[in-house]
Amino acid sequence: MNKNSKIYVAGHNGLVGSAILKKLKSKNYKNIVFKDISEMDLRDTFAVKKFFQKEKPEYVFLAAAKVGGILANNIYRAEFIYDNLMIQNNVIHQSHLNNVKKLLFLGSTCIYPKNSPQPMSEEVLLTDTLEYTNEPYAVAKIAGIKMIESYNIQYKTNFISVMPTNLYGPNDNFDLEKSHVLPALIRKIHLGKCLEKNDWKAIRKDIKKNPIENINSNSSEKEIINILNKFGIKFLNKENTSIEIWGSGKPKREFLYSEEMADACVYIMEKVNFYDIIEKQNLKIDKDEIRNTHINIGTGKEISIKDLAYLIKRKINYKGDLFFNINKSDGTMRKMTNVKKLNDLGWKHKIEIEEGIEKIYSWYINF
Repeated sequence: MNKNSKIYVAGHNGLVGSAILKKLKSKNYKNIVFKDISEMDLRDTFAVKKFFQKEKPEYVFLAAAKVGGILANNIYRAEFIYDNLMIQNNVIHQSHLNNVKKLLFLGSTCIYPKNSPQPMSEEVLLTDTLEYTNEPYAVAKIAGIKMIESYNIQYKTNFISVMPTNLYGPNDNFDLEKSHVLPALIRKIHLGKCLEKNDWKAIRKDIKKNPIENINSNSSEKEIINILNKFGIKFLNKENTSIEIWGSGKPKREFLYSEEMADACVYIMEKVNFYDIIEKQNLKIDKDEIRNTHINIGTGKEISIKDLAYLIKRKINYKGDLFFNINKSDGTMRKMTNVKKLNDLGWKHKIEIEEGIEKIYSWYINF
């Protein structure tokens, strides 16, 4: 890419896309195009075709996706597979038809089997059963990887798949029903702190930014407390608050700050080609079976959900209790990525979880 290359960022408003857009601008890329969902629904084949024919982007970051936590993945299974397949099918195919020079497709490490050897290397893809709760989403992302490989093999395109670990950062989803574990804990513990301080101004500000069910910033204190209680933010009085967390807290997860993920993505688009990846695997397109060409993006470090919760509690300065509900599912016990392929390509993370939590909490209470 050069500074005047036309670059399309699909999903520029989300956690991933907004971080990529910010990184590109910080590096003085000047010709970036994007569309809000109100302007173009990426599930609409005709709309995507029209966009690519008009704009003719040279480089594409495919960061648009329907995402959510365990609860949302399990409830909205049809939407998670349909929406993601349609988005990626349309963007990848039109990128091929319109001669895009390079495309970066972003998936997720949930593509790996539930009981993968740890840390999870790219080679364990499709070797065992997926985690049931997010299987539709994972299947869609696996299809994206195979679509990328297939187009590269058949049409000689230069498309790359990357699989980020659990991400967090500015513009994350803090919805108490649909968010991932880290932003959910940030918000729950923040609200718990506000309750114990009797800071109703901060509570109403939070609800105004992120409405919860049928309450708003003008609802009564009683109505707000009842809804917060439903979502595990328990309040009896200022001296007696607790936050309910699903599961035992024993599962371990890896977390990467979204702006670091964006740095890795731009680095790959600038410096890595699909053919570099297969050469490092000692493969040749015309002779060998081409598999597992995707790249994990992560830290290669993990933390238990319990330790994460207590770390957030300390950073936010919440004094109340944390209650781990062992009657709720733990999900997969470990999900740590092997990032050797990425490190060998020249990129390594810098922001550790302690600093990242400080950064995201500061952003959350100030945005």
